[in-house]
Amino acid sequence: MKLPLYGFMALGLLATGLFAADPDPAAEHGMPPGFHTLKIGESAPDFSLPGVDGKTYSLADFRDSRFLMVIFLSNHCPTSHAAETRFIPFVAGLKGKGVAVVAINPNSLAGLRVEELGYAKYSDSFDEMKLYARERGFNFPYLYDGATQATAKAYGCLCTPHLFIFDQDRKLRYKGRFDDSELPDPESVHSRDGAVAVGALLAGEPVPVEVTRPMGCSTKWMTKQNAVAEGNEAWKNLPVSLGRIDAAGVAALAANPTNRLRVISLWATWCVPCVEEFPGLVLISRRFETRDFDLITISVDKPGDEGKALAFLTRQHAAVPPGAKASVAGQGRATNNFIYTGPPGDALAQALDPQWPGGYPYTVVIAPGGKVLYRSGALDIADFQARLVDMLGVYYKKAP
Repeated sequence: MKLPLYGFMALGLLATGLFAADPDPAAEHGMPPGFHTLKIGESAPDFSLPGVDGKTYSLADFRDSRFLMVIFLSNHCPTSHAAETRFIPFVAGLKGKGVAVVAINPNSLAGLRVEELGYAKYSDSFDEMKLYARERGFNFPYLYDGATQATAKAYGCLCTPHLFIFDQDRKLRYKGRFDDSELPDPESVHSRDGAVAVGALLAGEPVPVEVTRPMGCSTKWMTKQNAVAEGNEAWKNLPVSLGRIDAAGVAALAANPTNRLRVISLWATWCVPCVEEFPGLVLISRRFETRDFDLITISVDKPGDEGKALAFLTRQHAAVPPGAKASVAGQGRATNNFIYTGPPGDALAQALDPQWPGGYPYTVVIAPGGKVLYRSGALDIADFQARLVDMLGVYYKKAP
């Protein structure tokens, strides 16, 4: 089965096989200084980390439980999202069995690219962890390690999710994946490794497979901040172009014969709210560049002001995202930015959206096949972004 994994997001550890033994720490490519591969039998490293509930947690807070599960999760990762749909009810089923559970977000915002947020409403900031935990219904403490990443390095967190299970002496008895699926569909799970390990410990039996290969989005180490900065700088240097489009061209775009969610935004350089919201639209375009998504902007400046419109777009770095370039070319377009050259008023409304009441800015979200899913005047960018995530989904999908 082919999964649409993105190079930045996946650690490249997808496999259904198991580690024959713990990997050599020196072989952990790209790990930061101080990274330690925790081995079976080693003690749980202590920590002191803030939780989304306002408390600070350490190992001592779980000393009354026979067993301890430490799982590294994140707000942004679709593999983490999928695992949580099974992990949360699994934890609920452990109530009264003497198993403590704590989740830790290992990620630094400094090491996180905009393009890696395409499956998430939230970034991995501590404040957004609070929103995410409440929305997902976490039934365990959710702690933030992104400020120093000392705990992630001590445990050897490779990705999210990454699970570690300790016995009553807080010796490591299992590490790896919770299960073998990156999808939310329960039928996609074939190996329930974490649950099996817990079951064995509760029964007083040896864990049958102590080490499995974790799957998910690589830990966003703060040591990657230079690479993130280089990526941001590279974006600023991408070419920006502006094409011309008439009413028939707008109608063709609105018909959306593609398999991609399409956002079309009308704007003008003389429109203050247009100018104010435009940087947010560019960030949305970057955020979803690995998804089936297109942002198309149409300037309603006068055709004689084409140079002015292009200068504005260039300052805003409104380029075609590299991840969308092949799709845009396949659609027969050279750009995602246009200036309208047809008759004003009703002709444009009929071409784009007859329900448009008039006024700028105006934005529509169009599903494959041409159905308008959402329409708005001036946007609240955060709310709009969240709506788009709901439409696109927070999980990987099965290949068709």
